[in-house]
Amino acid sequence: MDVVQSGKGEIYFQDPDAVRARVAKRTRALVPKLMSLTDAVARFVDDGDYMACDLTYFIRGPNAVLREVIRQRKKNLWFCAKYVYAESVLLAAAGCASRVDIGFFALGKLVTSLVCRGDVKVTEWTNDTLTLRLHAGAMGVPFLPTRALLGSDTLTYSGARVVADPFTGKPICLVPALNPDIGIVHVHQSDVYGNARVFGASTAPLETAMASAKVIVSAEEIIDTEEVRRDPGKTTIPYYFVDAVVHSPFGAYPGTVPGLYREHREGLLETVQALDADDRIQAYLDKYVYSVGSEEEMLDKRVGVKDLLRISGAEKIREGYR
Repeated sequence: MDVVQSGKGEIYFQDPDAVRARVAKRTRALVPKLMSLTDAVARFVDDGDYMACDLTYFIRGPNAVLREVIRQRKKNLWFCAKYVYAESVLLAAAGCASRVDIGFFALGKLVTSLVCRGDVKVTEWTNDTLTLRLHAGAMGVPFLPTRALLGSDTLTYSGARVVADPFTGKPICLVPALNPDIGIVHVHQSDVYGNARVFGASTAPLETAMASAKVIVSAEEIIDTEEVRRDPGKTTIPYYFVDAVVHSPFGAYPGTVPGLYREHREGLLETVQALDADDRIQAYLDKYVYSVGSEEEMLDKRVGVKDLLRISGAEKIREGYR
């Protein structure tokens, strides 16, 4: 196929055959993977990793895991900003992320400063095309076609290619497969082996897990494996794609996990207000990350049982979330 146009953005890409060979070696043995959040991040998130997560800071985002990544001061991460908001800015401001593939970004003076200084390099995509890249990575194919990006400046600053469709001769956009080094997914339920369940709003939890070399699942609830066996159709991510399971109640705070608790509006507002100035975001990180030794301590000292019970009680629609 003749390449008609090439985006000038840098891409993270792995040979699909090497990815398929790696997946084939994954063990199917039932090995308990339950561990602390501290241990999971220390063992499976390495400096220089390409990191992807599922959904958003506002809804079922793996926010506790991301705070621990910052707490452990991981460096030189390349972050997949798919359907996210605050995550990219927090990671970049903390000095953890040096590259970001942008689907969505909390734009402002702080982000502009980081990019203009060269502290953070960005490649432009869209939420949908980043999701499609993960889908290609999960399939073990080198790319997938889409009409997205065509006719836009986003294509120019992406890593996509436009080719002549061999069937029609018309232009079609190809987005390269994405196979992250580490995938992070927050779920409603999981057993100790990693059979994970997601209920309600979703984008690509399974694709993120399938495409990634290492996977951390944080779960609101740890369930018995016999419950998984009684209703296997509820399993979103099979155990053999998972490397670590973390019990993380309120792991999406200050966001919501539908069916379990509502968003903490005060916490979200505080986060959003912190994103636009370096002094405010550093104070925010100190309050919620650096000055506490764990997520349990953060929830206890910075949020409190009263507010946690309040957002749990505020979630009225629970049918279909178990």
